[in-house]
Amino acid sequence: MQRIGVFVCHCGTNIASTVDVRVVAENLKSEPGVVFSAEYQYMCSEAGQKLIIDAIKEHNLGGIVVCSCSPRMHEATFRKTAAAAGLNPYMVEIANIREQCSWIHKDKITATQKAIVLGRAAIAKVNLNAPLKAGETPVTKRALVIGGGIAGIQTALDIAEAGFPVDIVEKNPTIGGKMTQIDKTFPTLDCAACILTPKMVDCAQNENIKIYSYSEVDAVTGFVGNFTVRIRRKARYVKEDICTGCGLCTEKCPQKKVPDEFNLGLSNRRAIYIPFAQAVPKVATIDPDYCTMLKSGKCGVCSKVCGVKAIDYTQKDEFVEEKYGAIVVATGFNPISVDKYDEFSYSKSADVVTSLEYERLMNAAGPTSGTLLRPSDLTHPKTIVFVQCVGSRCNDERGKSYCSKICCMYTAKHAMLTREKYPDTDVYVFYIDVRTPGKGFDEFYRRAVEEYGVHYIKGMVGKVIPHADGKLEVQAADLIANEQIIVNADMVVLAAAIEPDKSARSIGTMLTASMDTNDFFTEAHPKLRPVESPTAGIFLSGACQGPKDIPETVAQASAAAAKVIGVLAKNTLKGNPCVAHSDEQMCNGCSQCEKVCPYGAITYVEKEYRNFDRTTIVRRVAQVNEAVCQGCGACTVTCPSGAMDLKGFSTKQIMAEVDAICK
Repeated sequence: MQRIGVFVCHCGTNIASTVDVRVVAENLKSEPGVVFSAEYQYMCSEAGQKLIIDAIKEHNLGGIVVCSCSPRMHEATFRKTAAAAGLNPYMVEIANIREQCSWIHKDKITATQKAIVLGRAAIAKVNLNAPLKAGETPVTKRALVIGGGIAGIQTALDIAEAGFPVDIVEKNPTIGGKMTQIDKTFPTLDCAACILTPKMVDCAQNENIKIYSYSEVDAVTGFVGNFTVRIRRKARYVKEDICTGCGLCTEKCPQKKVPDEFNLGLSNRRAIYIPFAQAVPKVATIDPDYCTMLKSGKCGVCSKVCGVKAIDYTQKDEFVEEKYGAIVVATGFNPISVDKYDEFSYSKSADVVTSLEYERLMNAAGPTSGTLLRPSDLTHPKTIVFVQCVGSRCNDERGKSYCSKICCMYTAKHAMLTREKYPDTDVYVFYIDVRTPGKGFDEFYRRAVEEYGVHYIKGMVGKVIPHADGKLEVQAADLIANEQIIVNADMVVLAAAIEPDKSARSIGTMLTASMDTNDFFTEAHPKLRPVESPTAGIFLSGACQGPKDIPETVAQASAAAAKVIGVLAKNTLKGNPCVAHSDEQMCNGCSQCEKVCPYGAITYVEKEYRNFDRTTIVRRVAQVNEAVCQGCGACTVTCPSGAMDLKGFSTKQIMAEVDAICK
């Protein structure tokens, strides 16, 4: 039996206000194997850790139990403390008496009794613990960034500046993301393209950055330090290494009626196109859904006019396989579809647009060359109504329950720019609440009201009715005046909620990364590890984790890059010793564990065994690659013969905890 020490933390009043810490320490002193028990105000503090180190040395402890907060918070801290005292760090157990006890109980007697039970279970497990040693694996000094928006660009630039090679995989023909579609940025109202374009060019010119545009991640295997990624490079039907981006092919293409995704369908493009003037890489792409040559074999105009012979109608999708030490997810966001909000007549009137469509109408490179015109008749609108929270903070299945965070600010920006450029235009904003928590944000919103005369009305729009004369009758409520009002508008702009890009779920599955119910990626810890995924080696950048504005996105992108650099700077990484192992004598070769392993860590081999009668038999048994195994335990619960077990979390240890709780 182990010589065990128990250390109970007050955690200020987090634990002590609900749990009688002294009683817990006294009760656990009598448990089998316990030779020392103590309490302290803050066990994670320097003085608290010294108390643990001194006790380990003085009492020759073989294992310790720390009754404190969640192991996600301080398990690594106490393991390092144990190691500093000469104790194997995996002889440490955490009894979570904060999140699982004090924070969820109000009655002190009940909470104290439960804390004793949790401590007793941890002691029972430590008695069966065995010292473990972490293995080491080499690190591939190359990073992958999935997504080429401002988050992916900033992450890649920071990693490259540290001297490490990095690849950007972008599903669109050019990097840049949503920021390329924006006219001005809040709260400074500076040009989005002027900020973004130099960074795009820096990416293209940096010798440590390779851009896989018009490409997608097809498969991911491996583990932190040693990921293998298969990238599908979609056929452009244009040779990237030859195309000069002159644009002659796009001018001569006879197929002119293709909806332009960059302008959100507000204008048309050709079947062969360069998305926008500052595209990186500036290479033409043929749309196979509209190209006459690819569909019927008739045309070929672009090939005839191309002076460098870059057109190749025979191109096929290609697959590239690369190895990476770390992966950053920067898949970005999209506005939700507002078609289901029939009350706003989005699908009935061309003059009801989303905020991103309004951005394109205001942009000098947009479909109207920056002149604000109504899409229906190309006349200047005199009255514009902005509707906030369309799909945000929504309590039905059409929208999202969360606040999209950026809408209040970009609506204020749109209102100010409209009034500044067209002073004769009346602008109304209907809102639930105005949320402006960023630096200089509230002052920005106040400018829209006080300097530019924007009419902010607290209340929701109930219905938008298009009339034959082109007017849009906006029926709304003014909650402050407590009256129903009607505004006859020329245009209505809907601030649509934002959601993760549609590719996020499939990428999250490939990376075995955690996601919430809204398909945003979940961080390892909301306070202490905000840019890390719970899956080691996977990092998060930008709006794939949640709604963010540009400054916050760039800050997180640099933070993710710093974490990646920390991984790539090491020659080897210590693995998790709490991995699965197979008892070959019990294994029946059924392959159930291999099928459920999400990391591909289990394989089967044929082995020769001797029978009792000295004959030999060949049996099929499971083997675990400990460098790949992440200790998730899926194989142990699936194995019908009980041959699979998990080091540090064996069936005997877990059952000992259950018995200790039940006694």
